[in-house]
Amino acid sequence: MPIIAPSLLSANFLQLQRDCDMLNNSMADWYHLDVMDGRFVPNISFGPMLIDFFRKATTKICDVHLMIEEPEKYTDAFHKAGANILTVHIEACKHLHRNIQQIKQLGMQAGVAINPHTPAEALKDILPDIDLVCIMSVNPGFGGQSFIPHTLNKIKALKEMILAGNHDVKIEVDGGVTLNNAPSILAAGADVLVAGNTVFKSSDPEATIRQLKSL
Repeated sequence: MPIIAPSLLSANFLQLQRDCDMLNNSMADWYHLDVMDGRFVPNISFGPMLIDFFRKATTKICDVHLMIEEPEKYTDAFHKAGANILTVHIEACKHLHRNIQQIKQLGMQAGVAINPHTPAEALKDILPDIDLVCIMSVNPGFGGQSFIPHTLNKIKALKEMILAGNHDVKIEVDGGVTLNNAPSILAAGADVLVAGNTVFKSSDPEATIRQLKSL
């Protein structure tokens, strides 16, 4: 069964306790928490303080996705806030291996995210050192965008690289995931589905999570 990681970016921020309770009672596996700085992406979301609140609200894994410049300056703060998985963007890291070492040394799992224009092959040398690849299937920065179809080819290429190297790396797909395209995403080789609007805009979010989990 896939890992389901609803994106709290699409939650109702006036009703966060309600939405956290819903996720805790649901079949969701992870909380996906998108951090944006207005520099790497043209939007600003939230930082360590809010993640600290999410951490207190759940026993589920907090999957923190940093869409920020110079992530090395904030790694310790996100560790202290309670991140279990910390993902940085390959496009934002001048010294990616050093960033990954920093995350690992703090005891978190390390992920690398790639934007739609970045080929899967760019990850070849870092795969032995990471736990997760987050493939962006939309241009990062805003929720509610449509899935980019070419992403399926990228998932397949990455899966082949992971299997060929016998790496223990999960493939996470983030952006435009729906009940309609999720089967194709999983068939291509994805392990983790990030779903924002699909879950939180649903008339029955728990049922939608259950449907995604059963694929």
